[in-house]
Amino acid sequence: QVQLVESGGGLVQAGGSLRLSCAASGRTFSTYALAWFRQAPGKEREFVAVINWSGSRIDYADSVKGRFTISRENAKNTLYLQMNSLKPEDTAGYYCAAGAWGTDQYKYNYWGQGTQVTVSS
Repeated sequence: QVQLVESGGGLVQAGGSLRLSCAASGRTFSTYALAWFRQAPGKEREFVAVINWSGSRIDYADSVKGRFTISRENAKNTLYLQMNSLKPEDTAGYYCAAGAWGTDQYKYNYWGQGTQVTVSS
């Protein structure tokens, strides 16, 4: 079992930055790929970024490339998403997930409760 808890969301103006964290419990945390997804009201959940167990493989959605950075600290059981140059279209609930590496939400077995990011213009 893996439990995930996101934090760091909030209200920020366009062009600003936020750093999201996802704290995990469970002794096998380091064996999972970790991903961020987001979902805006009335929209489907979409992939944002993923990182494998070692950090050697990373992928981003085209919409966030060059602006967001995913990282993990396995010793602290923590996943991060550094979000720079935020745009209003980044407004969504952000969710961390653990499972097999991929961009499909169905690859992931464990999910956090989400943290809200709101970007004002």
